[in-house]
Amino acid sequence: MLATQIRQKDAVFYFIAYPARDALDKVRFMRRYYDEGAQLAPNHVGKEDEIARFVAAIERTDAAFQRELSQAKVRAIKNFYETANTQPPIPGTVLLFTPEHLAFHPIAPYDNVGNLEEPLEKFLIIDGQHRLAALHFYLKDKPDDAGIVLVPCVIFDGQAADFATEMFVTINSTATRINKSHLVDLYEKVSWESPDKKLAARVVERLYSEQDSPLRYRINRLGGRSQKEKWILQAELYNELHRWIAADREARGRVNVTDHEVWRYYGLVRDFLKAAGRVWGEAWGSKRHRITEAVTLKAMVRICAQLAGTDELPAEDRVSRWEERLAPWTQKTGDFREEGFYERFPAKGQVERVARIHRELGRLVGLEAPSPGGPRRRGRKDQGEA
Repeated sequence: MLATQIRQKDAVFYFIAYPARDALDKVRFMRRYYDEGAQLAPNHVGKEDEIARFVAAIERTDAAFQRELSQAKVRAIKNFYETANTQPPIPGTVLLFTPEHLAFHPIAPYDNVGNLEEPLEKFLIIDGQHRLAALHFYLKDKPDDAGIVLVPCVIFDGQAADFATEMFVTINSTATRINKSHLVDLYEKVSWESPDKKLAARVVERLYSEQDSPLRYRINRLGGRSQKEKWILQAELYNELHRWIAADREARGRVNVTDHEVWRYYGLVRDFLKAAGRVWGEAWGSKRHRITEAVTLKAMVRICAQLAGTDELPAEDRVSRWEERLAPWTQKTGDFREEGFYERFPAKGQVERVARIHRELGRLVGLEAPSPGGPRRRGRKDQGEA
């Protein structure tokens, strides 16, 4: 196929004009699309195709891609194709990706125009699924137009697998607004994200998956299979950890995304939650109490950050040491009973309620919560505060 090779910094990609029918034959759809009495079924995704499975999971679960929305969107685009006579029906490019390395053979006298080989497998659609789905239904009604409609496509090939993920996130986290919990899974892979975000994401992953984590399978995240009751959204926990790590970064001037740092933060949160679980006793995990719900867990992570910034003793006996420090919480177990919880911690919303619980729990163990919007000192003792 004839293509134009485009170079931007270290990146190389290609622009081609696919005949409509060829374009549809060479791509795979990640979800089911609907039109009047017809449907376009998703393609099978193999277990080895990690990126396609990830995209498919988001396309099938995120609220932005529900059947009603996609059906209306496909119909609107199809209608545009039917009425676009003097203007191009597909003026914007469709972004396609293949992990295969495609050979490019320039045609003299050009260096950037030539023949590009086609991949053995179908392209993954990074952007343009609705446009192509609408084109599928449009050509079913008007098959004679297949030869006169060319689809402008940009092809990315042979990049690291993370590249496709990054492209998908960059595009879809704005216009279609993918749920924040889904994006947390990607921060470790996306090159433009800051070290503190990547580190926080990796700590969340450990808290979800490690056998000794008090939050194992209790975090509500994309693709989670456990039937255990979920205590907190992945995005909510991530926000608290990122808040803490970003404060450390500000205090130290840098954050290193290393296994050592991941396990250090993980160990702090793990030991803190183990100590908290012992202190709360039977109320920990109880449906009759709101101790292991998001607002209280978020407040406790803030307490954990403060303790981590003041405790310089060895980690070996940290659980027992922190259990003793948190012991005054036992006198407040009754305040976290489900009945009357919101009256005992009145607030205009979750943000204010988390701050209120943080102040109360911190006061009991001799830790003062920072004033909202007030001046903050960044010394050794409060560098973990968030």
